[in-house]
Amino acid sequence: MRVCLDTNVLVAAFATRGLCADVLRAVLTEHDLVLGEVILVELRRALESKLKLSGDRVAVVEAALGSVPILPRPSRPAAIDVRDSSDRWIVATAVDGKADVIVTGDRDLLDIRDAAPLPILDPRSFWEMLRRRTT
Repeated sequence: MRVCLDTNVLVAAFATRGLCADVLRAVLTEHDLVLGEVILVELRRALESKLKLSGDRVAVVEAALGSVPILPRPSRPAAIDVRDSSDRWIVATAVDGKADVIVTGDRDLLDIRDAAPLPILDPRSFWEMLRRRTT
């Protein structure tokens, strides 16, 4: 399965132990992570500004994702109505990367899941879906 993890899931995965870290580990070992330049730029910004990580620590996070191909910025944002217009770029990245699902904790994206061109799940729902598939 091709899985696009939104920035907030990646930040949580690297910041703490728990569900998002487990989701990231499962995606990296059992699936294909769809990661784009848009998400990587947001990840860097969040790690530096919100978590106050040094450049060296951010480099460690980026190195952990080093084997994942990085998709270029899409030519245009997704044509979908979402409260935070920057989320249109996340959807466009997932579509360009032929993702099967977007995993996010972002309420703006979760609220448009019925209109989205691919499934959008919160981390808990995604994790439960993965566990059902393995049993």
